[in-house]
Amino acid sequence: MKKALVVLVMTVITLGVLFGFRNVNTTPPSPVKDNISTIDNEIEVTTPKNSPENLEWAALYESLELSKLGLSKETFRYALAGFQKMNLRKPIIAIADFSQSSCKKRLYVIDLSTKKILLNTHVAHGRNSGNEYAKQFSNVNSSYQSSLGFYRTLGTYQGKHGLSLRLEGLEKGINDQALQRAIVMHGADYVSEDFIRRTGRLGRSLGCPAISMADHQNLIGLLNGGAGLFLYYPDAKYLSTSTLLAGLDPINVDQAVRLSQP
Repeated sequence: MKKALVVLVMTVITLGVLFGFRNVNTTPPSPVKDNISTIDNEIEVTTPKNSPENLEWAALYESLELSKLGLSKETFRYALAGFQKMNLRKPIIAIADFSQSSCKKRLYVIDLSTKKILLNTHVAHGRNSGNEYAKQFSNVNSSYQSSLGFYRTLGTYQGKHGLSLRLEGLEKGINDQALQRAIVMHGADYVSEDFIRRTGRLGRSLGCPAISMADHQNLIGLLNGGAGLFLYYPDAKYLSTSTLLAGLDPINVDQAVRLSQP
């Protein structure tokens, strides 16, 4: 009798255990997996917006306090996007924002290696590009207009304006005639606060990005020998045809300039 009772108890226990295992194995999948998928999808959407590559250029713009100096975030991003694709020998870039009045200090010289502004000063546009504001641009010789786009600085020479810096236009059909047109950076007496007070605007060049006599030796020394220059204006034709601005990708500031090997 006792033996039969023990067998009965063991049978019940065995069936209970087996039934429990079967329930565990047949339990429907937990909804946790679906929650994980939702979270993954949200990360895929938000991560690119917060990635360092996307935010670094904006962080540099803020740290340099360029908005206080009048340079728009849009202009700065265009500049870095183009410089990133150029083979520059020096980590120095200059941005001339011709969307601003010539009365403003609209030339910004930045050292990308130290992430510091080296100079913020006046720069003139071509006489046929406009009066106080530049509005028309050309790549044609004797047009006396400025040419937009990206330039690489070459060497210096002594010309009729004294120390001058040769510029190589890098955008075909936009500014690639710069050397033939003798478009250079040079000092000029008409680039000064005194000229602005007397005339209500800065003086104008024959198409060159002319700078003040007070700054020209220092500025040309900074840019000489493989730095970058960007002449900007929100011109729809230029922005749609510039190969250096095509497919504007997230910008990594530390890769904006590839220094040449010593």
